[in-house]
Amino acid sequence: MKKLLLGALLCPFLFSACQSTSGETKQTSITTDTILKVEANTSEEVKPADAATILARKEVPVLCYHQIREWTANDGKRAKDDIISPTKFKEHIKMLADSGYNSILPDQLYDYLVYGKALPEKPIMFTFDDTDLDQFTVAYPTLKQYGFKGVYFIMTVAIGKKGRIAYMNAAQIKELADEGNVIASHTYDHKNFAKFKDEDWKTQIDEPTQKLEKITGKKVEYFAYPYGVYKASLLPKLKEHGFKAAFILSTKRDENYPLYTIRRIIDPGNYTARNLLHSIKKSFK
Repeated sequence: MKKLLLGALLCPFLFSACQSTSGETKQTSITTDTILKVEANTSEEVKPADAATILARKEVPVLCYHQIREWTANDGKRAKDDIISPTKFKEHIKMLADSGYNSILPDQLYDYLVYGKALPEKPIMFTFDDTDLDQFTVAYPTLKQYGFKGVYFIMTVAIGKKGRIAYMNAAQIKELADEGNVIASHTYDHKNFAKFKDEDWKTQIDEPTQKLEKITGKKVEYFAYPYGVYKASLLPKLKEHGFKAAFILSTKRDENYPLYTIRRIIDPGNYTARNLLHSIKKSFK
């Protein structure tokens, strides 16, 4: 009896000590280089955050890439933002790895924004638009070298196409998915989302989703707007068509639909690794 009484008296103190030790990381205060870590209360159901709460959470850096090859004069000056040389791309990824960044995927970002779930230290997301083959031959092995994963927004009209620019085929897209990367939608043929008509929801959204799900065997739940352009009145329909979130470029987020206007910045070909790091810190304070 005395032993039981002693155990009852000691138990709260032991529990308190365990909480103090194990909860130290979870309660770390936010800084400019970290993301607020909020643990879900496992004793009751957590309600999804409203738009204002989502907007108030610290943004996670999301990088956007297109072509990873050498720029030529035939490409024109405007294309420099969308083209980065393989050498520079590798330098930038190495710098981010050496700087302690950890790649995350859309489900992790969604759970952080909606439910306040914890993210790793210095989270970052790598995204790739348009299905270009060099995203498979250059970006994929480079990310893999540093333990990073990526998100590939596929324009389905381009799958398997060859020409001046070569594109990934279905087998390569499936390999990316099988290796833990995320395959997502970028319309059928890059039609401007702001100009969608009723029939485009089938040809530009539903049919591409079905094709990608058939290739990968996995759900397609994320979308990137061609040109980064969206129309606020159409955002609710993305949810109706099965998307959990969507990505713009560096324009302002929609205050009513922040999940469907997640910001990204382009890593342009004229940036040094130091330029990129400065841009990340400036853009995602």
